Amino acid sequence: MQTRIDQVTAHDGSFDVHVWLPPGGSGPGILLIQEIYGVGPYITKVAEQLAARGYVVAAPDLFWRLQRDWVGEHTPEGTAASLELAHGFEFAQGVADCALTLGHLRRLPEVTGGAGVLGFCLGGSLSFMLATQTELDAVLSFYGSAVPDAAGLVERIGSPLLLVFGGSDAFIPREQVAKVEQAVEGRPNVRLHVDEEAGHAFHNSEAPMFHQPEAAGRAWRIALDFLGEHLPVR
Repeated sequence: MQTRIDQVTAHDGSFDVHVWLPPGGSGPGILLIQEIYGVGPYITKVAEQLAARGYVVAAPDLFWRLQRDWVGEHTPEGTAASLELAHGFEFAQGVADCALTLGHLRRLPEVTGGAGVLGFCLGGSLSFMLATQTELDAVLSFYGSAVPDAAGLVERIGSPLLLVFGGSDAFIPREQVAKVEQAVEGRPNVRLHVDEEAGHAFHNSEAPMFHQPEAAGRAWRIALDFLGEHLPVR
């Protein structure tokens, strides 16, 4: 598996985009959007799993304006430091950076067969908002805290959309998830998976305080099936 770091230029500077190539050298593209911990070991693990399945994966360093190459530790102290840094993050600029990265990804000669987006936590919110602005072959949003209050915007999303939440998420209360359930009801392009016993960031295998292996396994199988249906590797 080959990896590299590309540069993408925004109006106020340039930022790193980490790229993973599949063993075959080409495939559909996936924009992978970080949590507050940055492009660290967890995002790298997810990227490697996706690349091994035949996808070209691109993960931008979204905190570049605050601190380049930020990698927060998956500890209570690291989480607090990451949250403090994230307070300075300008969400709209983050969406714009994701759009720039998506354009870069689509232009890569290694990308064939379409493009999708997958985001976790902060990235889950960004992937949802990005999908309100552009068409994608597949949109996957894991426990994005901004999604419930923006659930009405789902009417702007025509792309296939998978939303994943934990029903016992202390950061996204169950009544907030219910707002999403109501907003997406009857929309054929949307699939909603709520694991009622799971908390926040339950898929993050690098964070012992969050990780719930059984719930993570269920959600990941659903995610891979969703990608296989809407963004298949040929």
